[in-house]
Amino acid sequence: MYELKTKENDSSVIEFIESVEHPQKREDAYKLLDIFTETTGFPAKMWGTSIIGFGSYHYKYATGHEGDAPLAGFSPRKAKISLYLAAYNPEREAVLADLGKYTAGKGCVYINKIADIKVDVLEALIKQSVSFLRKTYPGE
Repeated sequence: MYELKTKENDSSVIEFIESVEHPQKREDAYKLLDIFTETTGFPAKMWGTSIIGFGSYHYKYATGHEGDAPLAGFSPRKAKISLYLAAYNPEREAVLADLGKYTAGKGCVYINKIADIKVDVLEALIKQSVSFLRKTYPGE
């Protein structure tokens, strides 16, 4: 059975942010830390070596694959900042339209910097992600 590599761990979130080389990305990571902490109400935890997650849920797919993941999170990557929000939420696209400058993949939203987006829309997306995942995967 496949084992997830990205698991919640006790690594220091602050040490990880301090290791971000680009000063603007590091500053944005601290701002996102505050935004996600205040919006979710959960403390920040490291997931794997590079994802800062908030809260968690347990999922199980029809294929039998299951695991744990953060309800919301982010990662200040070299190219862009990855925002981890509920991927299959049908309401996500309508809110994303007002976010500002971003690109999106199946499971992530990518931004260059916080100045490119509307923080209140990001907060709405975070709340939406947490709510959607709690409804979709109850029991945690």
